Amino acid sequence: MKAFYTIILLVLSNTFMTFAWYGHLKFSQMSWSKNLGLVAIILISWGIALFEYILQVPANRIGFKENGGPFSLMELKVMQEVITLVVFVLFSLVFFKTETFRWNHLIGFIFLILAVYFVFKK
Repeated sequence: MKAFYTIILLVLSNTFMTFAWYGHLKFSQMSWSKNLGLVAIILISWGIALFEYILQVPANRIGFKENGGPFSLMELKVMQEVITLVVFVLFSLVFFKTETFRWNHLIGFIFLILAVYFVFKK
């Protein structure tokens, strides 16, 4: 059950982080943000990223072996990176219609999945 909670929290935290890092790129298309400066955009992104930390820290604490969880530090990190990329691809395809998912991206993801396999291999 700790593995499930860890993965769910990582997916949710990475969703917030993706919005914090890349969501502001769509602000220019929204009327309320036309006159915002860079500092305002940074503060909005920090506010969004706060929720990422609220979810990421518990995910790592719950999932870490030395805290009674099922994952080593390396496993947590590799899993988090793959989740980040999956969330990012979905985000970019949904919110940035000009982006495309090409064959070389697929091959890169296959290598990432292989990385997860080898990191988890005992």
